[in-house]
Amino acid sequence: MLAAPVSANTEELKLPNLGESSTSLFSAEYEHQLGRTWLKIFRSQVPTVTDPLMFDYLENLIYELAIHSKLEDRRLELVVVDNATINAFAVPGGVIGVHNGLLLYAQTEDELATVLAHELAHLSQRHFSRGVEFQRSQAPVNLAGMLAGLVLMATAGGDAGMAALAASQAAAQNNALRYSRSNEQEADRVGMQTMVEAGMDPHAAPAMFERMLQSSRYSSGERIPEFMRTHPLSENRIADTRNRARLYPKMMRPISLDYQLMRARAYVQLANTPEEAVQRFKGELSGTPRSEEAAQYGLVLALTEAGRADEAALTLDAIWSSNPDRLEYILADADIEMARNAPEKAAKKLARQLELSPGNHPLTMSYATALMANGESHIAEEVLLAQSTRRPHDPGLWYLLAEVQGLSGNIAGLHRSRAEYFILNGILDEAERQLNYALKLTQNDYHTSAQIQQRLRDVALLRQQMESL
Repeated sequence: MLAAPVSANTEELKLPNLGESSTSLFSAEYEHQLGRTWLKIFRSQVPTVTDPLMFDYLENLIYELAIHSKLEDRRLELVVVDNATINAFAVPGGVIGVHNGLLLYAQTEDELATVLAHELAHLSQRHFSRGVEFQRSQAPVNLAGMLAGLVLMATAGGDAGMAALAASQAAAQNNALRYSRSNEQEADRVGMQTMVEAGMDPHAAPAMFERMLQSSRYSSGERIPEFMRTHPLSENRIADTRNRARLYPKMMRPISLDYQLMRARAYVQLANTPEEAVQRFKGELSGTPRSEEAAQYGLVLALTEAGRADEAALTLDAIWSSNPDRLEYILADADIEMARNAPEKAAKKLARQLELSPGNHPLTMSYATALMANGESHIAEEVLLAQSTRRPHDPGLWYLLAEVQGLSGNIAGLHRSRAEYFILNGILDEAERQLNYALKLTQNDYHTSAQIQQRLRDVALLRQQMESL
């Protein structure tokens, strides 16, 4: 529900002024680089989710909205934060952040899309550049402090993060907050237009905002006064959104099973224990869940996590027979085979599916994991190396590849993959250490040594960019 309200002291950062228009203070390329650098810092401080299924679902939904939005630069990158609070954010340059807890509160796909469309609107309207230009006319603002607010939101909760953001802009607080509120109104309006263009229900927006407001009222701890909130969610804002939605016909859309399955995954991820998740889904199934099939799927995941593979298999059979090609169920079956200590069966099943869907990322990651467990690390390495050319910015892929290379005996490759993982997570000291280990092992290989030396130069440049924040 909020964009990263970041501002900068342009004298300190030597940011280029590439135009006089309020929407072109920074070039799109500069914002792109800034966002990717920021993302590495963010990942180094916040727990993230590497679930390929959830990631692909969210990424596809965001891109579906983006093609119907006013966003011109669609080089988007997603980060999923492992946090139970309601939050999403947009960072200049096309970084979209989503807390997996948001899926617990958004009851429908359209409600989730409301939040994502709002974030895309912040990006399309260039609120970052416009905000920096406005702040420059008021007082210098510490960019690091502004960015730290989002990290705090992702670790200590939304209100604490909002307080940090407010404190970091004390010099121009009143005017800045008024400007932020105008950005919010614009993002609400533009985001709703995106929803309509994408064929989604605009009336989901006031419903979602109302749920967010109710949640903030009943959350623990002191509530931050509205005037301190950089992104206030008030009764007036909800009323404005409801009135705007009345301008459009209500869209009666069927329940999205795709979304409800992802909600079930989020419940399992955020449960304190697998058994807690088991009891939750059993409770849902004893009543009237929004989607009985999704509740059964959640129970399958929870039972598998709890080591109750046979029960999980029986539950999966009840929903799989009517939907044999659904990827979520295919991967759940493979996970059950892994829990039964039968990785060879899992690998064979996944290999057949990959023949039908080559390059599919969730399938590929599951297949490589099964191969590794089955002692076929050399094959898993080949599979992941090919996938790394398709998904070079996936930290989870590089982490798994390093594990596989260690088992296959490719120690130089292990260090290089670890370095890529640490680079994407902004841990540059460790990345340099891993690259230097690899360099010592490849001294007689000129081509590989040259690649590693270039990567060390890349890390040095990235360090300068990160320190400028």
